[in-house]
Amino acid sequence: MQSKLSTLMAGSAIWLTDGGLETTLIFQDGLALPDFAAFTLLRSDEGRDALERYYRSYLDIARQHGAALVLETPTWRASADWGERLGYDAAALHDANTAGVVMLRSLIASEPPTGAPIVISGNLGPRGDGYMPNALMSAGEAEAYHAAQIQWLCDAGVDLITALTITTVDEAIGIVRAAVRAGAPVVISFTVEVDGTLPSGQRLADAITELDTATDSAAAYVMVNCTHPDHLAAALAPSHPALVRLRGLRANASRRSHAELDEAEDLDDGDPAELASLYAGLLEALPHLVVVGGCCGTDSRHIAAIAERCAPLARGRNAAGDHRSV
Repeated sequence: MQSKLSTLMAGSAIWLTDGGLETTLIFQDGLALPDFAAFTLLRSDEGRDALERYYRSYLDIARQHGAALVLETPTWRASADWGERLGYDAAALHDANTAGVVMLRSLIASEPPTGAPIVISGNLGPRGDGYMPNALMSAGEAEAYHAAQIQWLCDAGVDLITALTITTVDEAIGIVRAAVRAGAPVVISFTVEVDGTLPSGQRLADAITELDTATDSAAAYVMVNCTHPDHLAAALAPSHPALVRLRGLRANASRRSHAELDEAEDLDDGDPAELASLYAGLLEALPHLVVVGGCCGTDSRHIAAIAERCAPLARGRNAAGDHRSV
């Protein structure tokens, strides 16, 4: 899988991702997602139809812009502890993870080609809350916890593993080690607070350095998700060598803090044009940034605006020889 990923990603100036899956399904489609668990929709025809509509909108955007695309399986919560809360045993979780991959492969095969590569990413979430480090583990414990889901996703045929909204470096280290053991390329996406630090209090650059030191830089690249670009800016020191590893961003539409988002009963979907402008600025500041998409509060409008603003910039950067492939 590593060689396939390298081959695909070396030929594209920009990679889009989808947006905020769970917030779209809850606030726009009116669906109930206990514990933010989109994988529960896979057990019904109605739920699968909703997921397919969601993903199809991003295939349409990629096709319109000739952009490569990373689609995440709807399995952010499909791990052991969350599954147990939702009444899923190991066999049911295996089936859910497999079904998420099968659904995406079938959907992609049924759609007209986008004209650029599409990668299916097996999506992991943190063992605990995505906004606070409340399930602290050693790297070894994290490796043991995440190994089963990683293996299920690999067996189903994902192109890579992506762990989103990771709050501690120890959990990130464990995930990378489990993915390496399974033979899968892996991406770690940390989340940061309004001051640019991880919820654990660690600086982003220090977390990237510690992760790479502990894993021999085995992650394909590092991302940040579930934060606003203004909050990420607080973490950026462009001269820091660790930030060369920061190649992806899935930002929130909202400037609210994690605590405020956790308490919110409404959806703050921000301004798609403003968000796209902020992404354009980051593309100029971070020459290694190539994977762009959305998180909470974003939908196809935001990703379309980002593609419209950023795809030409990335193509120009690539033509000038500044593009760095992953």
